[in-house]
Amino acid sequence: MSGPVLVERRDTIAVLTINRPERRNAFDRATAEAMEAAIDAFEADESLRVAVLTGAGGTFCAGQDLKAAARGEIGRTERRGGGGMMALPPDKPIIAAVEGYALGGGMELALACDLVVAARGARMGLPEARRGLPAMGGGLFRLPRRIPYAPAMEAALTGLPWDAERYHELGLVNRLAAEGQALEVALELAAEVAAGGPVAVRASKAVVKHGPEWTDAESWTAQQRFVDEVLASEDYREGLAAFAEKRDPVWKGR
Repeated sequence: MSGPVLVERRDTIAVLTINRPERRNAFDRATAEAMEAAIDAFEADESLRVAVLTGAGGTFCAGQDLKAAARGEIGRTERRGGGGMMALPPDKPIIAAVEGYALGGGMELALACDLVVAARGARMGLPEARRGLPAMGGGLFRLPRRIPYAPAMEAALTGLPWDAERYHELGLVNRLAAEGQALEVALELAAEVAAGGPVAVRASKAVVKHGPEWTDAESWTAQQRFVDEVLASEDYREGLAAFAEKRDPVWKGR
């Protein structure tokens, strides 16, 4: 298998693997473009309900490939941004499966995902400040949305990486896995997500994601367009019928 991003289908789950282990899965332009294409294909395929993002060779992602950057090959795309997805993650759920290191842009890639599974001992962080730079891939505003303000500020200002166990305690990491098992645990979590109605799952993701942007009063109106999409769907009718008939639902994703 070759290419900077590998795509594998496991039933209704897409597994996207950053495939540059010789560079600790750091991003150059070609990798960002390949990731954007993989995310686009995942979004367009109605049979796929959730994606798992991981890295080859025991490392999640070391962020921007600095050697490529020195050649002018920044690892981002015009539409989806850094890593091919940081600025515009998919509407469908995506889960990060972190082994080894998720640093800089790698951490920001994980933060662009909806859920995070990490192996015990994995190291995660935003070291940019220690190099005289601000983190520019969303980490500085996404991290304090996922963990409390004080540790988010500490992580941003010190640039020191913390292990997955600490991020689990803070609430960023949903599930811890044994070393080498992050992908398997992420696939278990993905199967739980995929069991739900796809239209309802996408709507739920959207409301949870945008909810902090709305006041309490605004929320009732703002969420309605997502709710209406679900109520008008075939999946909504199928869910009610399956419950009444005491059988498993057969989702169509529309």
